[in-house]
Amino acid sequence: MMETNEFIELMKFKYKLNVIRTYIRYKNRVLFDLNKDVFFKAATFLYKELNFRFIIATGRDNDKTYEIVYHFSNDQTGLITNLRINIPKNKPEIESLTSLFVAADWIEREMHELLGITFLNHPNMKSLLSGENWKEGVHPYKLESRQAKKP
Repeated sequence: MMETNEFIELMKFKYKLNVIRTYIRYKNRVLFDLNKDVFFKAATFLYKELNFRFIIATGRDNDKTYEIVYHFSNDQTGLITNLRINIPKNKPEIESLTSLFVAADWIEREMHELLGITFLNHPNMKSLLSGENWKEGVHPYKLESRQAKKP
């Protein structure tokens, strides 16, 4: 069974300068800030080599960037890890995880619809929540959209 510190060192060794920061949240929970360019490789490594499963992803508008946190769990060891990626607002796109995890489909569609993030190679980026109720290009969780509604 891999200990938390061993896991951190393995990820730092494997992804070198692409690990921006590491946070130990709890004894068995680690968050990695990663460069966007290695994100898909890191997710693949977690899944195929270290037996982590994809739990969910969360997205938010941080004013200057979009932040996505991908949550993974290794149920055999109890280790939970988060990969946090910041995506520039001028090019809000990242590789889709749907080729690895069917479960990524809906959450990526939701983040696309609410924030405007494009998930490259996603097989079905059509609306999930709004149907035809929102105008094209309206993303209600973008800070700009929320601030425009304030009096």
